Formats: sequence, structure tokens, C-alpha cells
Amino acid sequence: MRIYFRQLLLVFALYLSVSLSALAGNVGQISTRDLPPEARQTLRLIQQGGPFPYDKDGSVFGNYERQLPKRARGYYHEYTVKTPYARNRGAKRIITGGERPPYYEYYYTDDHYASFKLIKD
Repeated sequence: MRIYFRQLLLVFALYLSVSLSALAGNVGQISTRDLPPEARQTLRLIQQGGPFPYDKDGSVFGNYERQLPKRARGYYHEYTVKTPYARNRGAKRIITGGERPPYYEYYYTDDHYASFKLIKD
């Protein structure tokens, strides 16, 4: 019982810190239903564990732009959101946050890391 309560408290604290950092920083919010269809498809692939269409999907995202809350290296991972008519991977990504699936948080960028939106249900 005691361990369960601590885990629950830790998850709540993490959720609260993510929500507050999203509100305080450069991170906006977007609901899943407001994402473009391609982003919703990528989110589904992430949640079911793939298969992913791009080799770089699931690679560590370094957060070098420092737009997301500071976390230890390896906390964030990136996944490509298909861009219609693009000849390369395009600029759209979903960044996940957490040590391993299931992830704690999901962010969407459509401008190649210049800005992010926390995905909320």
C-alpha cells in the first residue's frame, strides 16, 4: 500500500510539473482531436509499439533547442509525422517523454522543433 501511494504521488507530481512547465514556457497545448490526421496516426503507432515507417523513429531527442522541460538524456524520443507531398521526413514530429513506453507525455511540433504543443486528451 505504501509503495503504491508513493508511485501515485510521483506520477501526480510529474504530471503537475509537466502541466505547469507547459503553461509557463514556450509550450502550448493541443487536444488529440485537433491534431492533423497524420499526427493522430503517428500517435496510434507509438501507443501500439509500431511498426514505424522511418528508421529514426524512436531515436533519442536531445532537446537542444531547450523548448521542452529539462530532463535527463534519453527521456525524450522522436517520431516522424508524415507530411503530405514532402520528399523527406518533413518538419512534423511527435516527441514522447518518459523512460520507456507507455510514455508520460507527448508533444507535437509542426515547425521542426521551433515550438511545441503538449498533447492533451
